[in-house]
Amino acid sequence: MAKCVVVVPTYNESENIGKLVDQILALPVPDVEILIVDDNSPDGTGKLADELAVTRAGKVHVMHRAGKQGLGTAYIQGFCWALDHGADLILQMDADFSHDPIYIPAMIGTVAANDVVLGSRYVKGGRLDEEWSIFRKLLSWWANRVWVNVILRTPVKDSTGGFRVWKRETLVGMDLNRVRSNGYIFQVEMTYIATRLGYKFAEIPIYFKDRKYGTSKMGLRIQIEAALRVFQVYARFHHLTPADRAVGG
Repeated sequence: MAKCVVVVPTYNESENIGKLVDQILALPVPDVEILIVDDNSPDGTGKLADELAVTRAGKVHVMHRAGKQGLGTAYIQGFCWALDHGADLILQMDADFSHDPIYIPAMIGTVAANDVVLGSRYVKGGRLDEEWSIFRKLLSWWANRVWVNVILRTPVKDSTGGFRVWKRETLVGMDLNRVRSNGYIFQVEMTYIATRLGYKFAEIPIYFKDRKYGTSKMGLRIQIEAALRVFQVYARFHHLTPADRAVGG
């Protein structure tokens, strides 16, 4: 039986984290644990996470960080923790319910024949929240289907999406020490490294809904900065081939 660790970075997610944990643990996934990586949230998310770790002992774990240190480092530290604690599969997702836990069983089932599975907004059947403005939808579509694909030439249709399940061997072979990005471009960088190393992706359609509670942290300035950093990702990793996989992956 494969052990799956779900890595969830949090910053001011007190309205969401308890509900999310309950929904994940209610899924028909027998050997799943959750790691909450909290960046010292001022709203008390870390304290709530500690309470969840007590009431759901062995199923919920908490990593406390000193402050807001970035999405990329939160995921990398979470991935390393999961690998160190014997995870066969590592699933990453947001805490705000834009990534619906109902897709987790299908993602885990699909990864058996692949190296990584993405919950995708841009494959057939994938959808964005109807409340998104036309501008926001176009910007997201353009970033994924045009900008990233033209520069990096990846086969993935949703390179910026953060709802993913990785096989242990994939993350080991990628060598997480290679990863340099720490903002929202982190998702693109992880995708590009994995594709350059020859890992097999699958994408399953999801409905990406806007967060139910709390405030979005993804502003226009952050999106523009991420778009420009795609060139850095290309410069750093375009030379990689499957021969560059780390030992064990």
